[in-house]
Parts: sequence; structure tokens; C-alpha cells
Amino acid sequence: MPPSPPLLGARRAATVPSGDGVPGARDAFDAALDDAELRTARAALAQGRRQAARSLLVHTGDDWDRRGHRLTVLARDPRATAWADDWLAAEPGCADAAALRALALVHRAVRGEEDPGRARDSCATAAALAPADPTPWLGLLLLARAGGPESALLGAFAELRHRHPEHHHAHHLLIACLAERPGCDARAEAHEVYDAAELAAAEAPADSPLAVLPVIAYAERYRVLAATGLAPADPAASRHWCGPRARSVLCASFDWWLEWEHDEHPRRLIDLNHLAFALSCAGRPAEAAALFQRIGDHATPAPWSYAHRDPLTAFRTARAHALGHR
Repeated sequence: MPPSPPLLGARRAATVPSGDGVPGARDAFDAALDDAELRTARAALAQGRRQAARSLLVHTGDDWDRRGHRLTVLARDPRATAWADDWLAAEPGCADAAALRALALVHRAVRGEEDPGRARDSCATAAALAPADPTPWLGLLLLARAGGPESALLGAFAELRHRHPEHHHAHHLLIACLAERPGCDARAEAHEVYDAAELAAAEAPADSPLAVLPVIAYAERYRVLAATGLAPADPAASRHWCGPRARSVLCASFDWWLEWEHDEHPRRLIDLNHLAFALSCAGRPAEAAALFQRIGDHATPAPWSYAHRDPLTAFRTARAHALGHR
């Protein structure tokens, strides 16, 4: 995908309710998804034992999507900075510990609990320790997405793509940003985010999960339209997924899933939730039912929370409706 022009307009459309207070929401929205080894390592770290996390990251190796997923999940814990500091004290110069510390500081900065400059410096340190690893750049991309300048966001994305051209999380973050650019055409399906997502999907290998990126683009654009009052708060009533381009995107993505389903990809459940959401909103419950079967209880907050809906209720309602049409 060629370099994108600078982002325009408001960059931070309102996002999601957390799901707190909803029975079962915390389990349903666990960022670890179905990664049992990650859950075990996180629990061990919470008890002050880092060996499980150390072994997990060593065995993850250069599976960059999985490494990024695992480190960002471990780094979400409010205690992650202390974990990483203790680890670095025991193993100075450890790239895994440095990456965990960098991402932990990024998450703290995003929550307003840390100086963003300190987080950026920590990402730079981690990047120097492991030059081939895109994960420190993922930290910088997350930081820029939360409030940095456009040049920082595009620069971090370029560095990520240089190290891993199909980086799943990075492409999702970029598409979310592009969706926030103002539309230059009155036609609902003419926004540049769709062009960018379709180009990235076309340039990726045939078996790449980036094939589903155009579906992500439709969800992110709906988020922006609903937040600015340009689309109904009920996504099913918006007809956002009913145009000819949207129908083509949905058919292509569902067909790709049928042929190339990647049970092993660490973030596949995020894609499946987006595709199930889109098919539900497009009035295609029978196809959505197959996806809900694969998803099980692993709902993700996005896109079910878009337009400020309760995400767990929205997920369960759509799932019940789809499975009732099997």
C-alpha cells in the first residue's frame, strides 16, 4: 500500500463503552482472546513469576503478529511496567523485557497516566535492542493513534510495514485513522478508506487475513458516521452495508474465509467479529451464523460497541438472531 496523505479533519471520533457492569462482559472481552498460553503467562506474571512469559515470548519467535498480540495484552495490565522493570533488573538488555516495558508505558500514556515522551523513548530503546522486531513500532503507532501528530502515525506505520508488510494490528489502526478523514464525495461508498483497504487486501498474499480489511474499513467508517450524526445509531437501520460495493466486499470476505480460514492466526477472532457484525447488519443471518459458531464466546468490543451500544448485548442479540436462522 503506497504512503497515505496526511490525515485530515477530526481524528478522534468517540469510541466504545467498556462493557463494565454487564454480566460476563469481562470474560467475553478478554483481549487475550483464545490464547490459553498467553492467559497462563499473564496469570503467572500477576503472581510475580516471569518465567512463563519469558518462555512464551521465546517460543513465539518471529511470528510478528503473535508477538505483537501477546506483548500488547501483557502490557495492558496496570502492573506491567513494574513487571518489566523487575525483569530488566534481572536480565539487563533483554529485548523481550524492553518491549514489554515499552508497550506498558504506551498503554499508561494512552490512559493519561504516563508522559508520552517517556513511552516514546522506551519504544526507541526496545527497537534498538531488536532492530527486526516491528513490535516497538507498534507501540509508537498506538501512541500516535491516541493523540500524536499525523507524521508520527504514518512514520510508525511505514516502519512496521518495512519489517512485516502484512502486520495485522498495524493495518487495523491505520484504517481506523483513515476512516476519520472527511469524505470528499456525496456518495457513501466513495470514501478513500475503502480504496486503501481494498488495495492492501489485493496486494497481500492470497491466504493473508488482510483479505478481510475492507470489512474493517466499513465498520470504522460507520463508527465515524454514527458518532457525527451522519448515520443512525442502529447499524442495521443505517443500510451502510447494503450498497453494491459493500455487498461485493462482504461476499469476497466471506468467500475468503470459507476457503482460507486461519484457525491459528492470533487475531482472527477480531476479523470474525467484524465479519459477523457486517453480515448481521446487512440482513444475512444465515451466513453470520457460521461465523458466530467459530467465535463462540470470544466477543470483541469493536465493532459491537459502535454507536455507543452496549457491546455484549449487541453481540448476544445478533448471535441469537443469526443462530435462530440456521
